[in-house]
Amino acid sequence: MYLQSTLFIVNSVENAFDEISLTLPKHSVRVIKNEEEGKNEFLQIHAQKAIKEAYIATSQIKYIFLCGNSFRIEAQNSLLKVLEEPPKNIIFLIITSSKNSILPTILSRVQVRYLKTKKEIEPINLNVKKLELKDIYTFLKQNQRVSKHDAKNIIESILYSINKEQVSLTQKELHSFSTAMKLLELNSRPINVLTTLLLNIITK
Repeated sequence: MYLQSTLFIVNSVENAFDEISLTLPKHSVRVIKNEEEGKNEFLQIHAQKAIKEAYIATSQIKYIFLCGNSFRIEAQNSLLKVLEEPPKNIIFLIITSSKNSILPTILSRVQVRYLKTKKEIEPINLNVKKLELKDIYTFLKQNQRVSKHDAKNIIESILYSINKEQVSLTQKELHSFSTAMKLLELNSRPINVLTTLLLNIITK
């Protein structure tokens, strides 16, 4: 049980919510997050919902989960007062994967629990120092039915290998990695995203 509002820094917001909420009575849990598909940012509208929920009187402890990979500054500013002086029996449980997106004023008002673990990055079966079309074709064929989650891991592995082999990239080529991640979040077809990314860096 949690006796005060707490901020959890985690690897996966969804997985952490599942684990934490299981330890609490179902009837005492409320969840506020961005329900829009592919969107994981906590916005001002969500902060307003949280405040409204907090002021609905309850005779028992109510846990209000605020979930997001990142939190908009205006949303956090709106939450400051209710976090500092929460209504009776209200405990906020904030779950995010990015501590950097949380304002110091929020951090000072809650207990912080760092649950993030180091992620093991698997090596990629590609020679990033000398990428050739035939190698890319073979690699894409092997991964043509890859999931969004696995595609993200592949992109991280490619970038890791590039750094390890000290392959220099232009700013445009570096940007293609963040673009690929965003496209996956928007539910673009993983194989198409990987194809575009690899073709962008084939000259390396």
